[in-house]
Amino acid sequence: MAIGEATMSIAVLGMWHLGTVTAGCLANKGYSVIGYDQNADTVAMLESRNLPVNEPGLSELIETGMKSKLLSFTSDPSAITECDIIWAAYDTPVDEQDRADVNFVLSSLEAIFPYLKEGALIIISSQLPVGTTSRLETRLREKRPGISVSFAYVPENLRLGKAIEVFNHPDRIVVGVRAERDKTLIAGLLQPFSDNIIWMSVESAEMTKHAINAFLATSVAFINELSGVCEHYGADVSEVEKGLKSDHRIGRHAYLRPGPAFAGGTLARDLKYLISFGRERELPTPLFLGVAESNELHKKWTRRKLEEALKTFKGKRVAVLGLTYKPGTDTLRRSEAVETARWLSERGAEVVAYDPAVKSLPATLEKIIRLCDGPCEILKGAHAVLLKTPWPEFKKLKAEDFAFLTDPRAVIDPGGFMSDTLKNQPGIVYVTIGGK
Repeated sequence: MAIGEATMSIAVLGMWHLGTVTAGCLANKGYSVIGYDQNADTVAMLESRNLPVNEPGLSELIETGMKSKLLSFTSDPSAITECDIIWAAYDTPVDEQDRADVNFVLSSLEAIFPYLKEGALIIISSQLPVGTTSRLETRLREKRPGISVSFAYVPENLRLGKAIEVFNHPDRIVVGVRAERDKTLIAGLLQPFSDNIIWMSVESAEMTKHAINAFLATSVAFINELSGVCEHYGADVSEVEKGLKSDHRIGRHAYLRPGPAFAGGTLARDLKYLISFGRERELPTPLFLGVAESNELHKKWTRRKLEEALKTFKGKRVAVLGLTYKPGTDTLRRSEAVETARWLSERGAEVVAYDPAVKSLPATLEKIIRLCDGPCEILKGAHAVLLKTPWPEFKKLKAEDFAFLTDPRAVIDPGGFMSDTLKNQPGIVYVTIGGK
């Protein structure tokens, strides 16, 4: 049975960010895809073209797939009984302490065990700790002894704001398999996306996801910690960054741009995984522990600079440019901008904000943040500006747009996003991480 023929059917499980992108991209390549989610309300939203997440290009991708009849959605697990490939793409919930709710994904997958066909292949891309695939294989044998079902692990490569582009044009795809025969099937399935496949064992693929995120987290914490040293010795960390990236052993794409602490749960989650693995086996992990601690300390940089600039917060207005935790998403959960706004409000500051992706705020945030209709509106009368989310439209702001600020006229821009416009601008106290 050739991949791409009408007889080949794929079920993608979990219709949230990872799942909708996966389902839409597969259907766009001509595969027959069923998007399954046990939540009927989520399915109803998708069928009415109301997406549960904000991702550039996703709405059009889903619309095209549904019009072509290659993409459909269901909350009925019996719909997957004839599917040859089951692609588990549940977004693993993460709590406020960066702990993943693995049981949600496990229970969701176990719920579809009775509907698996003989010979099916289960591809797991959900963010799960190493050893989870093995646990699922054991549970399947216990519940359906004798059934022949293969498991593979393909670490998700979801990058909010660029998810479709990255899925369709990955630089490589890591795949963990149990059996050699599954390589041919998976290589054919992924051929429209990339032929650069890095094959390994399932456990190695699971660990690779932890390793990549932990390495990225280490890079972020490293440059931010170095920034603090630069500030005290007259060095400009943005210049140091260029020096680092000029070394071919590090490279120009390294995660070495000074800015806010990493947030959103992804990098921190995998750090927590590795730290917990060490504790389980009584293995010291001082580097991973140190990265997590360094990142927590760095979260205080913005607050420290605001205190230095304003002295007191009572009666002061702080304008926040950007509330989402990164551009290209409307996600407020775990946003450092929101946490900083809450901290400012608790100290008596008036907080006004603008974010192009946020049209309304939850009731709890409406009490502490006044949402405005545009960036220029929030600048009028503000004592300080805090640039938290580097949306491209903020680059259109000119120096004269900041002329209506009130003393001390401080602009706190952790990543130096507006440096070309505001650095050395008369009358503006412009502060960046690691800048002179």
